[in-house]
Amino acid sequence: MFSFCRIACALALAVTAAPFASAQASSSNAPAAPQASDQAQNQGTLSVQARIRARREQRRRQAIREVYSHLYEPYVGMGYLRFIPGPNLQRVTLYSWDTAVTRFYNEHLGVTVDGRGHYGTPFVGLNFSSVTRPAISMYTVMGGPTYRFYLQPRYSVALRAMGGYAQGNFSADTNGFGGKALGLYPDNGTFAGSAALIGEYNVSPNIGLRLAPEYFFTGFGSTVQYSRGFTGGFVFRFGKQ
Repeated sequence: MFSFCRIACALALAVTAAPFASAQASSSNAPAAPQASDQAQNQGTLSVQARIRARREQRRRQAIREVYSHLYEPYVGMGYLRFIPGPNLQRVTLYSWDTAVTRFYNEHLGVTVDGRGHYGTPFVGLNFSSVTRPAISMYTVMGGPTYRFYLQPRYSVALRAMGGYAQGNFSADTNGFGGKALGLYPDNGTFAGSAALIGEYNVSPNIGLRLAPEYFFTGFGSTVQYSRGFTGGFVFRFGKQ
């Protein structure tokens, strides 16, 4: 009889404690579901952001391809050059016209052929003649590689190096005295070279605005003239690579 009472008391205690144990187990397991939900939400957010970035990059690459996949780029513009017209003369400003055509083999690399005419009136000082500011001119034909190293849909930056031929006309406006007599270089042909940094802003995929600071080199009078200046103008694009 005593054993039966003990068994009955144990069963009663078990039945009484069961709801508390169940509630405790439920409370301990409850945070797990929200935590898993938060992780899934974060992964979904990251996935959406990655897809947005991928689509943006795809659109950017497509816009770059639309602008820089043209085969030919003719250019027409004007220029400014600070040039030494004689071994002992001060620099003179030469104003120029400039035309060029670049044939591109991919988005970055092309070959440029360039032609220019330069004109100015240097001061040769007081002398035995009545000529103090004769008009001079120089014509150049050059060619070389152009490499775009920074591309964006709206603008680009490139390097260009060219070499070629320069023809100087320094005595046509000296009233027969000759350019050398007035301190100018003699009329002749020599080498020409140019190194330029080219910046372009694209008005549309087929038309751009260009500005190109440059160093310009010539070899008149058996010396080397180091000149600085810039060119600027319009770029037109056509053809497909």
